Amino acid sequence: MTAEKKRNIYVLVLIVYLALVGWLCFGDFSSAPTVTENFLGIPTDKIIHFLMFLPFPLILAGIFNGKTSRPVNSLLIILAFFLAGCILAAGTEIGQHLTGYRVADSSDFLADGLGLAVGSLLALIYDLKYKLQHD
Repeated sequence: MTAEKKRNIYVLVLIVYLALVGWLCFGDFSSAPTVTENFLGIPTDKIIHFLMFLPFPLILAGIFNGKTSRPVNSLLIILAFFLAGCILAAGTEIGQHLTGYRVADSSDFLADGLGLAVGSLLALIYDLKYKLQHD
């Protein structure tokens, strides 16, 4: 598969991902069945927030794979992915505050940030491993 085709697939995945995040963050789930409040002592909604934002930097790393030439550039671009994800997460919390059926929660933003941090670390490892294999 060509690099351009892989990039296009990652762009499509990003579009679907952003649509799903929007649906999960702004959907009205008041009539949906309830889930357990805690899983292994962690609030279930925080686990969902963590998992929802974990893939964001990985998807972006797939789009920009091989575009940086030095490890320090990889670190900087992954940091930019993390910050973009934080802006997205903050935007969803602010947007939820503006709806009449959802609430903004700073602990949700922290769970989002933790997912972004873990995803960014995995993306950095992936990018550096790619560089070692292709240098």
